[in-house]
This record gives sequence, structure tokens and C-alpha cells, in this order.
Amino acid sequence: MNALADLGLELRKLPDLGDAATRTRLSTPAIVAFFGLADKWGLRNEDAMALLGGVSHGRYYELKKNRKGLLSQDELTRVSLLIGIFKALNILFSQRLADQWASRPNSNVMFNNVPPLQLLVRGGVPAMIGVRRLLDSRRGGR
Repeated sequence: MNALADLGLELRKLPDLGDAATRTRLSTPAIVAFFGLADKWGLRNEDAMALLGGVSHGRYYELKKNRKGLLSQDELTRVSLLIGIFKALNILFSQRLADQWASRPNSNVMFNNVPPLQLLVRGGVPAMIGVRRLLDSRRGGR
């Protein structure tokens, strides 16, 4: 089984994020969703910038203020993974715990008793994929 299948993704259904028209269509909803998630999780601006891949202060604050813009393929991928994590948390836990989960120390070996947010910020896309897999496996009862 390949990694995409593990995430429940089929290549035929994946949007072509290399296509400018697709990125244009998806960017504004992704930006709105990202800042909604950042709000719910109580993210500091520095952590939110890191989760987007280290965007500059100017770009970050422009996105935050206007809630629109064109995201890169990497940024859309990151937001998609974070939305998947957010969704899984809200399926697994009450809203309050789901909103606090990223910032609370976690005893799972993956997190080593630190908040998952630290892993997500430091580990980037590979960490986001790992956390999403962990939560999706929990959703599946594994």
C-alpha cells in the first residue's frame, strides 16, 4: 500500500496544485480555513508562519488581514494536512479538547511529552503527514 492510499487519497481525485488556475480556485478557501484553525488553536503568529512554511512577516500579515491571496503548492499542501488534522481532532474529541490538543503536552511516543504543535512546527510536512496518519488511525480504531 502506498503512502497516498494510507491517507485515503486517490491520485485520480487529487487536485493538480501545479496548475495556477487550481491554486487560484483553492487559495482563498484554504486561507480562510487556515486562519480559522489558527484562531481555534490559539496559534501565535510565529507558529502560524512556520506552519505555512516560513512565510515572511509581510506576506503573513497580508494574508491574515485580507483573507485572500495566491498560495503556493507547498502552502496548499500544508493547509490541507492541517485541515485534515483539525477534522480528525474534532471527530475524536470534544471541541474544547480538539482546540487545545495541539498545545497540550502529549505522552504519545511521537511527541515525547511535548505539545504536538512543536513537532508540527519543527517537522514541517513530514511531521504533518505523520500526525495526520496517527489521528486517522485513531479514528479507524487502530
